[in-house]
Amino acid sequence: MAEANLDPVFQIQRVYLKDVSLEQPNSPEILLEQEQPGVDIQLGVDATPVAEGIFEVTVTATVHTKIKDKTVFLVEAKQAGIFEIRNMEQDQLSSILGIACPQIVYPYLRGNVADVIQRGGFPPVTLAEINFQAMYQQQQAEAAAAHSGATTTVQ
Repeated sequence: MAEANLDPVFQIQRVYLKDVSLEQPNSPEILLEQEQPGVDIQLGVDATPVAEGIFEVTVTATVHTKIKDKTVFLVEAKQAGIFEIRNMEQDQLSSILGIACPQIVYPYLRGNVADVIQRGGFPPVTLAEINFQAMYQQQQAEAAAAHSGATTTVQ
């Protein structure tokens, strides 16, 4: 009888661009503005089980540039990866999905966002390096605070 292999497994199956959009709702008029636009960048990470031991991890970026109250451009992009992760404790699995996987996917997202913005006729916006460990720890702390706060009633 063969013994089941219980060694931890972590493998990248595929990294792919799941979704990307570029909107320039106020072009061409906004392009004549001399003022520097304000830039707002939002990032998110999501992990979803696909099959037994297979997970999709998606890193999402939204880059919104505005002059006064008018949008110059809005880019939304989702870069995803499919990972095989088996034989891990739940806390290990959680941190791999929240830290290691996004670290692998994010450089692809950075390149694709910069490329889309540049192809849209704008100077490239380079997304900053992200410390996914710090981001993950902050999310865990916020979730713990929300959970403990949900059970406390303040009068």
